[in-house]
Amino acid sequence: MREHRIYVGGRFTATPRKTAVTAPFNGETIGEVFLAGAAEVESATAAAQASFEETKKLAPADRAAILMAIHNGIAARAEELARVIAREAGKPVLNARQEVQRSLFTFLTAAEEAKRISGEVLPLDIHPLAKGRQCFVKRFPIGPILGISPFNFPLNLVAHKAAPALAAGNPIVIKPATRTPLTALLLAEIVDASGWPKGAFSVLPTTNELAETMVRDERYKMVSFTGSPAVGWMLKNIAGKKKVALELGGNAGVIVHDDADLDYAAGRIVTGGFSYAGQTCISVQRVFVQQTVYEKFKALFIPKVAALKTGDPLDEAVNVGPLISAGEVQRILGWMDEAVKGGAKLLCGGKAEGNVLQPSVLEQTTPEMKVNCMEVFGPVVTLIPYGAMDEALALLNDSEFGLQAGVFTNDLRGAFDAWETLDVGGVMIGDVPTFRIDHMPYGGVKSSGLGREGLRWAIEEMTEPKSLVINLPG
Repeated sequence: MREHRIYVGGRFTATPRKTAVTAPFNGETIGEVFLAGAAEVESATAAAQASFEETKKLAPADRAAILMAIHNGIAARAEELARVIAREAGKPVLNARQEVQRSLFTFLTAAEEAKRISGEVLPLDIHPLAKGRQCFVKRFPIGPILGISPFNFPLNLVAHKAAPALAAGNPIVIKPATRTPLTALLLAEIVDASGWPKGAFSVLPTTNELAETMVRDERYKMVSFTGSPAVGWMLKNIAGKKKVALELGGNAGVIVHDDADLDYAAGRIVTGGFSYAGQTCISVQRVFVQQTVYEKFKALFIPKVAALKTGDPLDEAVNVGPLISAGEVQRILGWMDEAVKGGAKLLCGGKAEGNVLQPSVLEQTTPEMKVNCMEVFGPVVTLIPYGAMDEALALLNDSEFGLQAGVFTNDLRGAFDAWETLDVGGVMIGDVPTFRIDHMPYGGVKSSGLGREGLRWAIEEMTEPKSLVINLPG
């Protein structure tokens, strides 16, 4: 068992307190991590503030080169990172390798975007009072950023905060999830060797209370948070004048219309609903199937769900590993039991062995049941029949969340109706809401968040436009 020092303003540091990191699958202690206290939080914050004088002057080519060095460092340690993710997050190793590959793409795209942070020239003399004047607009980095990341993508969601911050020329302090700090500290080793200014990157495993003090700290100019809606909106309320970007939860819906390829839709929904045991914000939760093909779809879908292999995330053949904690298992079993007692029918699953919950499907649910109206964040899907497309769109919109949605249809008019009607941040036609490529804009509406991730859009959030007006009198 290895001790892991935290990364404070360019130095790997031991502190008086440590915490154990355990594997969700079997409870094995896989490492001990030092915890940042108030002194380390202050050191990292002060270092970020001081280093901004250097990072904001870095040329785009220099920022791009540093990001490529990080990309290459991740590539060189790809299998090590994947196995750490699999162990500390309980993510099946095949999915963990995919996460590493996505993080490579995230840093590669950030390196490219660092060269493309451009401005524009505005002719002001479209109004007579501005005759002879030109306006030049350029984007400038805003300053130190605090990134708070969740357990479910301990590398790529850290990358989605760090990579655009570096591309824009901003220092960043990462507060990783309590359960998955090891991956972020491995990334710190890679950043440390990249040439990025030493004080401008920190990884601080710490308490939620100290994280809140950083959110309140006026030296940070932006907070980028991914996690639960309750915590995210609370942080926004205490953040003061700084920018806030929130990527929060959802109970993602997908529509299967009668003109869709049902077998393809069933396969994609199995992937979208049960990958990483459903522990993603855009995991498929509610499946709306047109009544005329409901039974046919169910006959295709249930055997595919039942065929999923559960177990040890380090087993190359496993599709569904453990939930992050025993408490989450009990919560979800309670929600399913409540639904069944309320009249729902369990079609498969519904049992757990340790922290591994069987992939589960319910039908005959009602909108007010927790398995529909709240975020399950586990391997549970509900099947809901509908009549016409308008009804399906209304049912999907009947939610406090609005992250992404999927629609399986070959009707072009129906596809555009969905795009225009659904109150979500993104609509996937012919696919599940779980689809995301890392350079697309990503984020939600309603309780699902504020702002957008995706490299170019995140860079816009992390910069401010500044105007220069030149008067050339004739």
